Amino acid sequence: MVVPLSAAARPEIPSPPPATLPKPTAATLDGIYAANSANAAEAARAAAAHGDTHRAAADRELAAPTRHLLTFDGRGPGRATEVFGDLARADHVAVLVPGSDTSLDTYGRFRATATALRRQLTTTAPHGTRTAVVAWLGYRTPATLSTAVLTTNRADEAAPHLRAFIRQLHGVVGPAATISLVCHSYGTVVCARAAAHLDVDDLALVGSPGTGADTAMALHTPARIWAARGKDDWIAEVPHVRTGLFGVTVGFGTDPVSPAFGAHLFAAGKGGHSDYFSPGSVSLTNLARIVLGDTAEVTRA
Repeated sequence: MVVPLSAAARPEIPSPPPATLPKPTAATLDGIYAANSANAAEAARAAAAHGDTHRAAADRELAAPTRHLLTFDGRGPGRATEVFGDLARADHVAVLVPGSDTSLDTYGRFRATATALRRQLTTTAPHGTRTAVVAWLGYRTPATLSTAVLTTNRADEAAPHLRAFIRQLHGVVGPAATISLVCHSYGTVVCARAAAHLDVDDLALVGSPGTGADTAMALHTPARIWAARGKDDWIAEVPHVRTGLFGVTVGFGTDPVSPAFGAHLFAAGKGGHSDYFSPGSVSLTNLARIVLGDTAEVTRA
């Protein structure tokens, strides 16, 4: 079987720099979507000329006129932020932050989580309630089999970008709209490192290896903090410790689903590490309830 090389193992993929964009507002969204679509199309041509047919196909899909990209950068492993729904008119917005091994080459599976949550929100929301989901691949994720996945370094690099994005998002959505962060795996570390400066209503941690904080209170955020782990998630076997090793702090400390952490725990069913957004799952149902603010309906662990 032939598989695409990871971005770390392949030569740098040539790609144009990101498009020059106006400040995101309700009035500028269509222009931003069009500019990023054109940029993705140019990136696809550059990748094809370089002989990277896998990346060319991924960029070409992102360039489709039906896609709504708030950001796009085809260089290296790539970054993209995609919107599902009418962002400017949404009453409730969910921002998804992915974990390790997420890049433009593997973007399809991350997009699948966003579309699953969007469908669940559409099905669950009361009549007349408008929702949107944003898939935020705004940082260079670590590889699952790497030393980078054991430290907060990538999360520390990502946190300022996530904070900046949430500030921009508030410039697009209405003042009454709620914003929830839904963070998976290493993405929970990113969200935790950014939490103290994020204006969000809810922060949901699923499949977390830990956050780098000992307690939910230590995240210094007024947001409601939720946590869940599926019964078959292998992340439960990862030691929840934080220790120094050759001058580097390794591990992320307290398990977010332990009583000691102090998060609101919700049921995630029997799923594994990649099953939190499976259609019909307990976890997806509860995540939608959290995003919609139906906290009384969330089933607890």
